[in-house]
Amino acid sequence: MTALGEKRILLGITGGIAAYKSAELVRRLRERGAEVQVVMTRAACEFVTPLTFQALSGRPVATELLDHDAEAGMGHIRLARWSDAVLIAPASADFLARLAHGLADDLLSTLCLAADVPLLAAPAMNHVMWSAAATQQNVKSLAGRGVHILGPGAGDQACGETGPGRMLEPADLLAALEALFQSDLLAGRRVLITAGPTREAIDPVRYISNHSSGRMGYAIARAAREAGADVTLVSGPVALEPPERVRCIAVDSAEQMYNAVMEGAAGTDIFIAAAAVADYRARNVAARKIKKSAESLSLELERNPDILAQVATLSPPPFTVGFAAETEALEANARDKLKTKKLDMIAANRVGPGQGFDSEDNALDVYWPAGSSSLETMHKEKLARRLIRLVAEQYYAKHSNQAH
Repeated sequence: MTALGEKRILLGITGGIAAYKSAELVRRLRERGAEVQVVMTRAACEFVTPLTFQALSGRPVATELLDHDAEAGMGHIRLARWSDAVLIAPASADFLARLAHGLADDLLSTLCLAADVPLLAAPAMNHVMWSAAATQQNVKSLAGRGVHILGPGAGDQACGETGPGRMLEPADLLAALEALFQSDLLAGRRVLITAGPTREAIDPVRYISNHSSGRMGYAIARAAREAGADVTLVSGPVALEPPERVRCIAVDSAEQMYNAVMEGAAGTDIFIAAAAVADYRARNVAARKIKKSAESLSLELERNPDILAQVATLSPPPFTVGFAAETEALEANARDKLKTKKLDMIAANRVGPGQGFDSEDNALDVYWPAGSSSLETMHKEKLARRLIRLVAEQYYAKHSNQAH
């Protein structure tokens, strides 16, 4: 999986002949494993039809601000929350001006205001328009507000003139997007992560387990790797592809996970226990398949080792992050676990139908001894990046305090 694998890219297309390049951009984004949602302005539809982008992206193209099919008609909010990044390519002089002045008179400009993700713009216009004082002031204003301005390039233009104003090529825009998700936030740090369920054998064909899909733990492993960390992932049985550039150790039982974690914990800077480890296992595992005979069957269970608590007692311990999946009393149970297990941080989420396990979206309430943060419902890939930023902040704050 590439740096864009499983990323949700919202591609905004404004009016300009360079819109034809955007078709190639969509194709190449999909090749790299990204999901692409295209949003077009009315002017863009005069250059390339929405049907072209629907065929290339595999998703209906959004064009109207007032979406009667969206919940409460709030299509711009839904799209803004869906995306991991918004790229406007091409970005016309008119759109840059409206964006710089905070106008919200169509779907694309409105969702740009509503988005809380990185915003990138690839200008495309006549070289005189690009050099105009008004355009340069708008670009300066946008860059000052954190918008990533990509290009433009220089060369022959569709109008027959030559100069700066060409939209960058799809390969250049891809490289900028890939770089966007890479950082050195955890460069040089060793991060150990657990993910997925464990299986506790009853006999050779049956086991005790839970509904964990491993998606959250795998997303955290990818986010930590994007942040520059050296990542080891200890995973229970899941139907997921191992993240690229992550050392993966496959296990089945809680005892196997415990052994793998304790072997790798020495020298680890950060430990994130996202796995849903079975609390109990069968005391006696049958050597042969248990036949269905009696009306009832009793199993004697015994406690599994508490991986999280054991890591937290190491000397010195890594920065230890636990997870708490709860059906009730979320904060009380999470804070109790934070305190009793002597954790540095705990991420709590509610589980149940459509929540937590085996869902693409999740929400987390994150607690640490001196504070907390609520991460609203979002795609687990985006949520993992938010969590890693919080972990990094508190990790460095702890070490800064220890240094003083």
